[in-house]
Amino acid sequence: FKIIHTLMSKKAQSYQKKTLREQILLRPDTYIGDIEVTEEKMYVMKDNIIKKKIKYVPGFYKIFDEILVNARDASVKDKTCNCIKVEYNKEEDYISVWNNGNDTIPVEEHPEHKMYVPSMIFGHLLTSSNYDDDEKRVTGGRNGYGAKLANIFSKKFEVEVGDANNKKKFIQSWEDNMSVANKEKVTKYSNKSSYVKVTFYPDLEKLNLKKGLNDDHFNLFKRRCVDIAGTNTLG
Repeated sequence: FKIIHTLMSKKAQSYQKKTLREQILLRPDTYIGDIEVTEEKMYVMKDNIIKKKIKYVPGFYKIFDEILVNARDASVKDKTCNCIKVEYNKEEDYISVWNNGNDTIPVEEHPEHKMYVPSMIFGHLLTSSNYDDDEKRVTGGRNGYGAKLANIFSKKFEVEVGDANNKKKFIQSWEDNMSVANKEKVTKYSNKSSYVKVTFYPDLEKLNLKKGLNDDHFNLFKRRCVDIAGTNTLG
């Protein structure tokens, strides 16, 4: 009986329960693609667009694109969004994406979930404004992962929203792969124009970026920014 009980216990212990965040980190290929360094010919932007062999991490490209597409979506939904700025900082290993637009993310508390809307969007999985399948969609994202994937694969992730409609400014940061949520800071905002800025410090170890942000990724991301500019009427 004791032997059977021990065998049963070991079998029971072989089953594990993970949070969704832990699952994403454990099986990144399911959510962001390969996180191994890949060498292949890609279209990149230097003085002009060329096709050349580069080394890049597909999963890193994916999380960057999630943030960039968010800004692009703002320009589709909001005609006052006419500017997107991207900073790729190799010295401090961070990327930031900024966009304007007065129909911005509202800095207000969600009536049901009792948390600020930017906190929901960027720090809680399975939150999205694209769940209505009856609505014709011309924007990216539908499953509630999106920018949270960039948060999960970052050592630090910060969101800043200036909301001219509610006259409030929101700042919140997360650390250690979204495991630590720092307290949001909400202050008065008097500017007439709204904006959203996302800054993230990729987890270099988890994304196999041993030497930090490099020129191959910069040229690839720059070409993606050109793609976005070419499909929008940005100023």
